Amino acid sequence: MGKLRLAAFTALALGCAPIAAHVRAQEAPTRAFTGNDLFKLEGAADPQISPDGSQIVYVRVSGDIMHDRYSPSLWLVDTKSGMQRPLVTNGSAAFSPRWSPDGTRIAYVSTAGGDGAQLHILWLKSGASVRVTDLPDSPGSIAWSPDGTRIAYTMRVPGDAPKLGKAPDKPEGAKWAKPLKIIDKVTYRFDDAGYLKPGFDQVFVVSAEGGASRRVTSGNWDAGGSLSWMPDGRAILFTGNRVEDWERAGRESEIYRVDLASGAITTLTHRVGPDYAPSISPDGKRIAYLGFDDSPRAYEDTQLYVMNADGSDPHSLTTSLDRSVNAFDWSGSDTIYASYADAGIIKVARIGMDGRRSVAVQDLVPGSISDRPYAAGDFSVSRDGTLAYGAGSFERPADLFVKSGGKARQLTHLNVTWMQGKDIAPMRKLAVTAPDGKPIDAWLIEPPHRKPGERVPLILEIHGGPNAEYGPGFSTDDQLYAAAGYAVLYTNPRGSTSYGAGFANLIDKDYPGPDYDDLMAAVDAAIADGVADPKNLFVTGGSGGGVLTSWIVGKTDRFAAAATQKPVINWTSEALTADLATFAPRYWFGAMPWEQPMEYWKRSPLSLVGNVKTPTMVVVGENDYRTPASESEQYYAALQLRGVPTTLVIVPDASHHGIAGRPSQSAAKAAAIIAWFDKYKNGGRVDQAAAKAGD
Repeated sequence: MGKLRLAAFTALALGCAPIAAHVRAQEAPTRAFTGNDLFKLEGAADPQISPDGSQIVYVRVSGDIMHDRYSPSLWLVDTKSGMQRPLVTNGSAAFSPRWSPDGTRIAYVSTAGGDGAQLHILWLKSGASVRVTDLPDSPGSIAWSPDGTRIAYTMRVPGDAPKLGKAPDKPEGAKWAKPLKIIDKVTYRFDDAGYLKPGFDQVFVVSAEGGASRRVTSGNWDAGGSLSWMPDGRAILFTGNRVEDWERAGRESEIYRVDLASGAITTLTHRVGPDYAPSISPDGKRIAYLGFDDSPRAYEDTQLYVMNADGSDPHSLTTSLDRSVNAFDWSGSDTIYASYADAGIIKVARIGMDGRRSVAVQDLVPGSISDRPYAAGDFSVSRDGTLAYGAGSFERPADLFVKSGGKARQLTHLNVTWMQGKDIAPMRKLAVTAPDGKPIDAWLIEPPHRKPGERVPLILEIHGGPNAEYGPGFSTDDQLYAAAGYAVLYTNPRGSTSYGAGFANLIDKDYPGPDYDDLMAAVDAAIADGVADPKNLFVTGGSGGGVLTSWIVGKTDRFAAAATQKPVINWTSEALTADLATFAPRYWFGAMPWEQPMEYWKRSPLSLVGNVKTPTMVVVGENDYRTPASESEQYYAALQLRGVPTTLVIVPDASHHGIAGRPSQSAAKAAAIIAWFDKYKNGGRVDQAAAKAGD
């Protein structure tokens, strides 16, 4: 979970040089990290190594100050020399590059031409690029056929909207209101996508030389996920959910094989739980995939499975790992490389068919361009085991790396030049012990120019999920907070992933709950460390972190101010208005809201609003369908009715995941939170109350 006109490409690739020069002419340069710096950031994503390991194509994400976005272009790097050159930088978004089996061509998706995202193919020898589709919707899950003659992809196929009754006939030329919108689906809207149009995802095949596409799946089910061709090119593997009452089936999906000649579909997996991301081994004997046995628990580790090509003998290769596998890639027919998060760090392991594994990359610090330091990372592997991956640090977003023969080399240095002129806040690990003795991972960022022994205001920043994890990666929010003079503390309290399913499920059916104690222990540790000023403590977090922020101010008055971002305030209303309506009742509560109303209520931050005295800002995206804006509005109204200082900040046109997707809004959101906290620093809350009393 955005490109470049050729004439403007050089300026954008170098951090918008002409615009930056114009700004410098009017303003004195500053070494502090600022909101304007978000437009200068670049990052390496989706690295795809060629089959022979000689080249890597990757997505270079660059800030575009004129269009207020991060734009993706394609770049090619020679793995031996490190020389790189632009492939697709024509002013349009270009992404999802995939190598042809012989390594002579690259398929990718681009918005070039202005007709929406379409499938393109680039011939490396000549540099020629041709659009091969003319589709009504964006193609996804691109997969080359083994002989390189065809490409499979998924696309949304429109369906008929439900109808009830008939409106009057409209006179010709009349201007009437829009027709009624009739909804009859369980999931009728989705974050980022908005209200869903009728239809289903289906699998298509198109000639690599262009021409009309052929649809190979049908029916009132989605057929999607990662696609994988059988070695003989006669069938394709896909993921779907074709069970009866699939809309209410929870975490359920199976792997299917569709025969291209007859359209016959064969079910290859059979269990309760998600099976997805199928990939056939090069020799065609085995299928690797991801999944887990479903349970009523909120969290299960995703495991790496293999089965025979006919679906027989399915078994996990990672039962002893106790970590969740994120992605995998075959290297030969007997070896799989898989990535997983371990204590907030992404690792890549080499796994044999006997389940034995050895870590190939153990320090892959995530570093995407993000407002918060979530652990994530992309990689791919060639036939000879050469790894390509993106890795960053707390100082900057991801660069491209290659590892072969035990030695890793950095191939790009995307942000080095301009960031040498910036004071990036230092970060270090902070030892935290929970009240019950459990160690809790935490990281402390200090303002760049903090003097030894000086205590500074502290922001406790809480991750979402709650089953997710932070790592020691780059965060624009944290750097902006630190530049404003705040230390930033972030942690992985119980419930966080990358520590095993047992640790993640310590909050199962009890969230928010004991994770509160872990967070308070982390704050106490920051105070004991000598960095945090106990009289200037602040708290913020988004989504699951917004839930905990609202929960914290209902439990304690130790924070001078809070900013709860896109929270759940009332679990009953969230369960019945969120895009994933089937999830919370099944996995977080084990009952419907009307079956256990008090259980929903006692875990809702709204139940504690009568205790809140802390000035609390509420932040939400206008088009948030995961934790709908109505949740934030409830909390804002409740705080207003109680007379608690509050402000509601709405990010226009922003979804739940896209609240910081546009650089200007990301910078403005952080600036609003800093301004809110500044207002209550050094006893500002007391001073304001006294002034109000004087009025």
